[in-house]
Amino acid sequence: MATPELISPRSPRVTAARRLAKRAFRGKERRFIAEGPQAVREAVAHRADDGEPTLTELFTTAEAAERHPGIVEDARAIGARIHFAPDAVLAEVSQTVTPQGLLGVCRFLDTPFEDILRTGPRLVAVLAHVRDPGNAGTVLRCADAAGADAVVLTDASVDLYNPKSVRASAGSLFHLPVAVGVPVERAVQGLKDAGVRILAADGAGEHDLDDELDAGTMDAPTAWIFGNEAWGLPVGTRALADAVVRVPIHGKAESLNLATAAAVCLYASARAQRVRGTC
Repeated sequence: MATPELISPRSPRVTAARRLAKRAFRGKERRFIAEGPQAVREAVAHRADDGEPTLTELFTTAEAAERHPGIVEDARAIGARIHFAPDAVLAEVSQTVTPQGLLGVCRFLDTPFEDILRTGPRLVAVLAHVRDPGNAGTVLRCADAAGADAVVLTDASVDLYNPKSVRASAGSLFHLPVAVGVPVERAVQGLKDAGVRILAADGAGEHDLDDELDAGTMDAPTAWIFGNEAWGLPVGTRALADAVVRVPIHGKAESLNLATAAAVCLYASARAQRVRGTC
């Protein structure tokens, strides 16, 4: 094992990586941090549309490199700059309480909204006014698991590359196209023009998800709009949808949290489309 290359938290490379905790610097550099073996492994395997590797740098402790030699070798193979560093250095850059010894610097990987429309998507999650980064990442993970074709974050939603969002996505950020900063009106109109039905998920919705499934309306290309964790969807956003749908509460719970409701809605659409043979 090579001698640690970064012996001081004040190293220029450490300083540059640490600054990526702030949105302004992420936007300026068009770089973000992925932490932990799962996220770094997915980053190593991901390539941008231009064929360039997404991972540009890898910080690893000697212990982590010994536990995950394949990740380190794969990162070296794609030309990423490898930094062997002591725990204290990783702690300076990490945004977690207990760093796992692997941390990657990655290029932005969001997809232009128009490119998503051109693929003819059949299942899309639209995050409108979602402010909690953990929820955003978890919904992205749910969309990936349900087989969605894309995720769209509106301009009123949290930064996709917030460290908490990246961690909560558990690697799904690298699996499916994500568009960011799209005004909700533009997102809805573009999807409608592409033949996609727009459903707004809201606990006070006029339509019941079970009734929609029973009526056989869920197998069409669909985009689900999910709103703010505390106050749901604004009236104006609800009005853009073809239908406002509630997840039925059969027990005594007051409501479902955002990520749980998103999982139920996305899987309902995925199931209906799969039965029809179009998913």
